[in-house]
Amino acid sequence: MRPLTDNCPKPLLPVAGKPLLQYHVEALAGAGFKELVINHARFGDRIESFLGDGGAFGVSIRYSAEGNSPLETGGGIKQALPLLGDDPFLVVNGDIWTDFPLDTLPAALAGQAHLVLVPNPPHHPRGDFALAAGNVHNSGQPRYTFSGIGVYHPSLFTPINEQKFPLAPLLRQAMENRKVTGELHSGSWFDIGTPERMAALESYLAETAG
Repeated sequence: MRPLTDNCPKPLLPVAGKPLLQYHVEALAGAGFKELVINHARFGDRIESFLGDGGAFGVSIRYSAEGNSPLETGGGIKQALPLLGDDPFLVVNGDIWTDFPLDTLPAALAGQAHLVLVPNPPHHPRGDFALAAGNVHNSGQPRYTFSGIGVYHPSLFTPINEQKFPLAPLLRQAMENRKVTGELHSGSWFDIGTPERMAALESYLAETAG
């Protein structure tokens, strides 16, 4: 996303006149989520300055700062665990946009994770995981793409001693133990990984607003 992110964190990039992260906060508030934890790294102080304590959006926001040395997705979540409590919690990646109804996600888990999958976009045609009878599998067909939306139990992360680690290996191990459920979202979903994809989202929002 450079040079757009040279002086701005990706979640604060404006899309259709609104920072991408604001769409998430508003969607979470609308779905009934009142206590949010935002994990941030480089330029994270700008995120805190923009959102504050969340009161302007009808939520309460606390922050977990990685600093200038990113911990990857798994490490970032593990560092934030003290702020998340002992119950399952929802994680939404900051660089996506979707119309998925967050209020339909399960509050309790049958295993350690529940993932939202989407049909494979052109830039990721092979997908990530298979979905069968409500369970997510590391192998099998057809394969779908992980949306960046998941509900996790803290026990998924507690066995890991490293500070920096990716999320995918943890999920794959849990899948082998049949502890990951999931669902397929066939609505709108955008992965804002390039300026072109961000422009596509901006066009979509302009069309749907009309």
